[in-house]
Amino acid sequence: MAAAPVWSVDPRTGKQREQVAVEATSVEVDAAVRAAHDARGALADRTVRAALLRRAAGQLDGAGERIVEAADAETALGPARLTGELARTAYQLRAFADLVEEGAFLDVRIDHADSALTPPRPDLRRYKIPLGVVAVYAASNFPLAFSVPGGDTASALAAGCPVVVKAHPDHPATSELVAALLRRAAAEVGVPEGAIGLVHGFEAGIELVRHPLVAAAGFTGSVRGGRALYDAAAARPHPIPFHGELGSLNPVVVTEAAAEERAEEIGAGLAGSMTLGTGQFCVKPGLVLAPRGPAGDRLERALADAVSATEAGVLLDHRMRDAFVDGVRERAALSGVEAPVTPGAGGEHTVGAGFLTVPADRLADGGGTHDLLLEECFGPVTVLARYTDEAEIGAVLARLPGNLTATLQLGAGECGGEDGVPVPPGDRREFAGGGTGRGARLLAAVTPLAGRVVVNGWPTGVAVAPAQHHGGPYPATTSTSTSVGGTAVERWLRPVAYQDTPPALLPPELREDNPLRLPRRVDGRYEG
Repeated sequence: MAAAPVWSVDPRTGKQREQVAVEATSVEVDAAVRAAHDARGALADRTVRAALLRRAAGQLDGAGERIVEAADAETALGPARLTGELARTAYQLRAFADLVEEGAFLDVRIDHADSALTPPRPDLRRYKIPLGVVAVYAASNFPLAFSVPGGDTASALAAGCPVVVKAHPDHPATSELVAALLRRAAAEVGVPEGAIGLVHGFEAGIELVRHPLVAAAGFTGSVRGGRALYDAAAARPHPIPFHGELGSLNPVVVTEAAAEERAEEIGAGLAGSMTLGTGQFCVKPGLVLAPRGPAGDRLERALADAVSATEAGVLLDHRMRDAFVDGVRERAALSGVEAPVTPGAGGEHTVGAGFLTVPADRLADGGGTHDLLLEECFGPVTVLARYTDEAEIGAVLARLPGNLTATLQLGAGECGGEDGVPVPPGDRREFAGGGTGRGARLLAAVTPLAGRVVVNGWPTGVAVAPAQHHGGPYPATTSTSTSVGGTAVERWLRPVAYQDTPPALLPPELREDNPLRLPRRVDGRYEG
């Protein structure tokens, strides 16, 4: 049987543009994984890894116009958005190069032998080593930053792990282009091109996660697809870590004080955030708790005005478009749900932005009749739930699954504890009473729900920074790790300790004279 062709499709028309490749067979997946496995030694030198990451960034910069053109043709995300995403991707690669050169991510710790302790302590030397080949599953909505050259690939290479990427079918031509650029960068610094593999096809993705030489996997996509791969990773004879980003509602709480102070500003900001990228951001606010009454009414009108002025847009593919249209229709049919601006089909190939409203007590009810509103709907729609008091807010929040983000819109007088005593993060105490300010109480309520808490801002936009965390409780992610920021590298490492090992046998990172000049902690004291 001939291998199935892989087509690049124009989402603006639904028509095939060109055949890019063919779906990989199990033999081809095996070859890609083995080539990556054989390249591990070439990535052992941190200097080489840093050079590879910088050279990869340079290759992306040099081919910027071609990359943006290819990505726009397959995703309809627009040159402006894609130019910014390309810059972010190149910056991320260079940031990991800096991290590799610094070396603190190796977490070197040395405890010298001490016979006076009870019990006596042997000589112990610990650092982190790469896991091996990483399978990367590219995202649909970020053809660069969360795909072939994105954060999973960059952090895995920084850790010393070669990668095999399963391309997303929504942008195969872009994937082939950037993979070729990354392999060219590898060759230029003396790393085998097999250190960066690329395969296409659904079955290839299954074969990849099951391959015995694959040591870990990173995924960004749907709950259904991610959970299937997660289960496959766990069912292997030798299970592997699976770091998946699956789905997120990203709740927003607007207090009455905030609505009274700046209802129009919040409404306009919400509209911009929920329609950004045609609502296809993983941190799009999908549920907003806003007060009943005049202030909340002003916010709703401002949201309606701003969303009504948003032009219809193209989703990444027609399958997603159909799912969006069906999803909003099903949600709008629930009792008590209204659509001040009706979301749905905007044309044969487009969708129109909109939002739904519902009394918050319908969501607080554990009967399950409105649980669909507590699930992500991918596209330009959000749900405005109107609450009567803080107890109702708490009841709704208590029913939410894990999220990537949670956002608080607070009034000027709510940004500190009334008695100066903050509520500890993770404290889910009752909303009534407590002796602390409303802002502190709400912060305590949303902290267990999300990996990033935003105050008086919007969650769309994930800065690449050392302190960033892009993850959250399940189903937002399947692990406690982040896929953005310097600590993303930790996903692809494991610690190993050497006890009473002769100095000549120790790896350079753990030798007493510190020949690599690494930051380390010796007998409990940090040496930068």
